[in-house]
Amino acid sequence: MIEQAEQDGVAIYAPILPGGRPPRTCLRRAADPPGVAAWRARMCSAAGRGVYAQRARTCETVNADLKTFRGLAAFRVRGLARCRCVALWAALAYNVLHFAQVLLT
Repeated sequence: MIEQAEQDGVAIYAPILPGGRPPRTCLRRAADPPGVAAWRARMCSAAGRGVYAQRARTCETVNADLKTFRGLAAFRVRGLARCRCVALWAALAYNVLHFAQVLLT
């Protein structure tokens, strides 16, 4: 997946290993394709870690809001279509409230 994204011109910013230490995980492995090697180098640089750290300020707050205030911790319906409907309603509620707050301030 990372290799395909690199070929398409997309720079992936994702953690290498959960809890891994940068000196060990940043080393290029013999089996790594060029795109994966570039991803490892990018994520071990200070700039790459800075870009990844911005994720907490953007998408993680949305996930926390949807889980805490919109009830998406567990679905109370069955089936993919109904779960998708609940998720879309929650996303719509988040967007409406978010943009209303921005417009009113």
